[in-house]
Amino acid sequence: MTALAWTDALRLQHEELDRTHEEFVQLLNEVEAALPDQPWDAFQRLLAHTEAHFAMEEGWMQQLGFEPENCHSRQHTMVLELMREVGTRYQAGEHEPLERLVPALAEWFPQHAEMMDAALVFTLQQQGAAA
Repeated sequence: MTALAWTDALRLQHEELDRTHEEFVQLLNEVEAALPDQPWDAFQRLLAHTEAHFAMEEGWMQQLGFEPENCHSRQHTMVLELMREVGTRYQAGEHEPLERLVPALAEWFPQHAEMMDAALVFTLQQQGAAA
């Protein structure tokens, strides 16, 4: 089973972001494939990727002059806090939160990309920003 399939509908016509998003989808699917027995290594790769992925977008938003506490950034913060908490719980022996996180991220991600990231790409293109 696949948590989330990479499709053309997820493409935002921004080469670097599309590649990053495709990697996110791949890593999310690797975590799902490793459940329930051995997801920890895959989860750590997904978390590291997500931290770098969101930092890249945050850098673009800063470059464009977005307010530091904009709704896009707040979503990034909330998702990373949740992922880190789930990781802490997993290490403490609570495996259910990680099993529940995968479908939650699979549901959240397309909506986030379609709304928040698409708006970021549009703004980058409109302002001719180098990203």
